[in-house]
Amino acid sequence: MPELTGTCTAVSAEVAPSPPARLASLDAMRGLIMILMAIDHAAYHVAKRHPGEFWGVPLPEFPDAAAFVTRAVTHLCAPGFFFLMGTGVVFLAASRQRMGWSDGRVTRHLVTRGLLLIVLQQLLENPTWALGYMAAEVEPDLYGVTIPGPEGVPFLALAVLFALGVNLMLAGVLFRLPTAVVGAIALGAVLATQILTPGPEQASFPFSPIARILMIPGITVPWMVVYPVVPWLSFTALGVVFGRLLQSRRERAFRIAALAGVLFLIGFVAARVAGGFGNFHPPEDGGWIAFLNVTKYPPSLAFFLVTMGVNLLLLGALEAGEKRLGPLRPPLLVFGGTALFFYIAHLYVYLLLGLAFPRGAGLATMYAVWLVGLLVLYPLCRRYSTFRRSKPIESIWRLF
Repeated sequence: MPELTGTCTAVSAEVAPSPPARLASLDAMRGLIMILMAIDHAAYHVAKRHPGEFWGVPLPEFPDAAAFVTRAVTHLCAPGFFFLMGTGVVFLAASRQRMGWSDGRVTRHLVTRGLLLIVLQQLLENPTWALGYMAAEVEPDLYGVTIPGPEGVPFLALAVLFALGVNLMLAGVLFRLPTAVVGAIALGAVLATQILTPGPEQASFPFSPIARILMIPGITVPWMVVYPVVPWLSFTALGVVFGRLLQSRRERAFRIAALAGVLFLIGFVAARVAGGFGNFHPPEDGGWIAFLNVTKYPPSLAFFLVTMGVNLLLLGALEAGEKRLGPLRPPLLVFGGTALFFYIAHLYVYLLLGLAFPRGAGLATMYAVWLVGLLVLYPLCRRYSTFRRSKPIESIWRLF
């Protein structure tokens, strides 16, 4: 969510920098991710359904293909967030270094931004989920989510902004490491997730808060961890590697990304057909929904391969066709250039719109409200973009 897209030109340290030239394909990709993410959160607030694919417990069931696709397309979002954040850190570091910043100063800046995200999680994001849930007049089971852990009501939720914040702080170290080391960290995080995630027989075990935060999603009162740090570090580290490729040769980087996307998807098919390692939930039958219904919390190898495969192919397509997006180009670039603002604002927009549907709504209604929300958000994000770009580089608003 933080807008960490890199600059394409050097900036003098003695002169207040003008708005940087951004890589439009990265902003467009981030904007597409924000739009898809809004579907998932409109479903929570309007349809009163928000399935969760957790380890150790049965995967959610879907009444029809439309309900499954509505959830499945949003799986692209979190991997895209972490990946693009890693890529953006490389460019932000390079642009600040051209202004005379030391590596230490860049790291402190990233740590500050990471801490800000963690604070925003608790102060601004979490209340929207609680208020939406309390305002709903439906049975809790309708939401379609079962979370591992012993019985109890947590009051401290650590979700995507928390994990993004910690990963952003870790990226303050990653950008200083050799590319081969960063790539090894990405691979190691993927393998550690597959090896260290417990079996379903331990789904009710009260793991320590540290184990939850680092690796094992679930509830151990007073904590509820949805996005642990290590599993999502793989996406951030991969983004740093891609950022390095972009810095060296842009066209070659996108070609490699497209090829990697194809190979990832082939690997996904192989992993699902084999049904063993890399599948916390192997396919239960021969249907396509079961084949594509993968574990997100934490991301299984199958989830990693399919989401990053599609994300990389979409990124390559946006780079190739960015000039031909037509009327989609302005909203994609505006939403992608104000990702953190969009994230916080859209939660409140859909919370308010959802109050009109205390008993939930069908998919057709939910999608209509989703579009209304985007129409509301577009001018807000455009104005915020203008406001933020008018501020000097040291302004606190630049942290957002």
